[in-house]
Amino acid sequence: LSYAWIFNEYPSFVLQDSRRFVSQETGNLYIAKVESSDVGNYTCVVTNTVTNSRVLGPPTPLVLRNDGVMGEYEPKIEVQFPETVPSAKGTTVKLECFALGK
Repeated sequence: LSYAWIFNEYPSFVLQDSRRFVSQETGNLYIAKVESSDVGNYTCVVTNTVTNSRVLGPPTPLVLRNDGVMGEYEPKIEVQFPETVPSAKGTTVKLECFALGK
């Protein structure tokens, strides 16, 4: 499976950059330091890479709060690493780690 996200309408896909990341492990979309230009509807697209068939999830709205209130929660690190990661010599291994909180 591969994951992508549409921003508002097809064919406007979310491009990964220094603030946006799409996990190919979980399909999650991460946006750091949300800005007003990020406001809109996000739709997950899951593609079966064998059959090339696609399924779209329902649109999820992102709304920017105007009241200045931000949820306060202690920082935490989210990792889902397996105990061991077997790999062949010379191959690349990618581990995803996210820091959340304020």
